[in-house]
Amino acid sequence: MNENLFSSFITPTIVGMPVVTLIILTPSIFFPLPSRLINNRLTSLQQWLVRLMLKQLMASHNTKGQTWALMLISLILFIGSTNLLGLLPHSFTPTTQLSMNLGMALPLWAATIITGLRHKMKASLAHLLPQGTPTPLIPMLVIIETISLLIQPMALAVRLTANITAGHLLMHLIGGATLVLTSINPNISLITFIILVLLTVLELAVALIQAYVFTLLVSLYLHDNT
Repeated sequence: MNENLFSSFITPTIVGMPVVTLIILTPSIFFPLPSRLINNRLTSLQQWLVRLMLKQLMASHNTKGQTWALMLISLILFIGSTNLLGLLPHSFTPTTQLSMNLGMALPLWAATIITGLRHKMKASLAHLLPQGTPTPLIPMLVIIETISLLIQPMALAVRLTANITAGHLLMHLIGGATLVLTSINPNISLITFIILVLLTVLELAVALIQAYVFTLLVSLYLHDNT
């Protein structure tokens, strides 16, 4: 129990060199390109899930927004698979790092804003001032809407980081408590073990839900600017 609670969030290194790049590239192994005329069940299931997610994400987009389909589906697959791999024992979850999540959120958010300013500048700027605003409140509302627009990428990154980190910390604490209680009170340790199993199932769902929420919010930002 003397282990640092946050040790699992430290970027792993080999011979003093960070290996986070290799960890980030690992999920791509689980999505091989089909090389057969007739796909096996696993590949068919993957393709069906991809089409289902793509249909859900692109339902409200126009032709210009649908050009982002490959980007959005790659994003949800990457975040989802990375979150799931992070639940394995002695593994590292890159999405617990705020810097990495900001590195995903900031360019995507900036790209949606630039797209809006390029193709429909008046409509994009109109979002800063709600229709029917009283004249004395116009300066204040413009400032408030501008601030809310600028914090969108930070909100995206912090939401993903906080949810994944909180789940990992809970699992770490309950797992440590279960290990200690095994030699003190086996009956209580059985209860904590059941709680740990249920929490693990919950974290599996959270890993997928957070990937969907992150991608859905980027899709909504894109929808507002196309």
